[in-house]
Amino acid sequence: MKNQDFDTYFRRYKTAFQDSILVSLTEATPGALDEAAFPAYTHSNPIINWFFWQRLFIVMKFIKKNAPYNKVLDFGCGSGVLLTFLAENSLSVTGADLDLLPLEHIKQHTSFPPNVDILDLASFPLKDIPSNSYDLITALDVLEHVDDLSSVVDELLRILKPEGKLIVSGPTENWLYQIGRKIAGKTFSGGYHKRGVSEIQKIASQKGIVNTLAILYPPVPLFSIFTVSLG
Repeated sequence: MKNQDFDTYFRRYKTAFQDSILVSLTEATPGALDEAAFPAYTHSNPIINWFFWQRLFIVMKFIKKNAPYNKVLDFGCGSGVLLTFLAENSLSVTGADLDLLPLEHIKQHTSFPPNVDILDLASFPLKDIPSNSYDLITALDVLEHVDDLSSVVDELLRILKPEGKLIVSGPTENWLYQIGRKIAGKTFSGGYHKRGVSEIQKIASQKGIVNTLAILYPPVPLFSIFTVSLG
């Protein structure tokens, strides 16, 4: 993916976030949109804003390099910031989340391609999805939120095709990340995070083959991005 293509994508969604956040923050349950990263994607601090979008750029370059795909799942799709890109690089995309309110707010300010379907995990959980369903699954900054991480990773790998890949990103939760959270403001309390990315990667490595895509940035990284495959 070229920088100029990403810049166009970035500007489109940042505008949608900014338009949406003015309304949604007054309507949503406190903290709900924080988990969907609304404040991060529109943060006034350019460094904080850059870090959050840079994670997407790295993931999108990897996905583009290996496209096209048949079926893709965006697990924990949140506001749907990745859905349009995935739709452009696959035949079918499913955005799945337990809370679809952030996505509903964004849909008022931007449209998604017709090959995007939305799955409400509150009524249709992962265990009801047939095995070997997806060529690619993204789980970006979501697994640090889940209660039973081991079971969720098992389910994601079960519905992944044997030759497929699961892409994961997450925060390190180290001392520098904690300082950055305080600088970022009260909407970055992190109370909804149950673990850091190192624990996620450790559990994933017990269930599949883990390869690091990027670490942002040594020597004291804030985020890690990696893939998990079955063999």
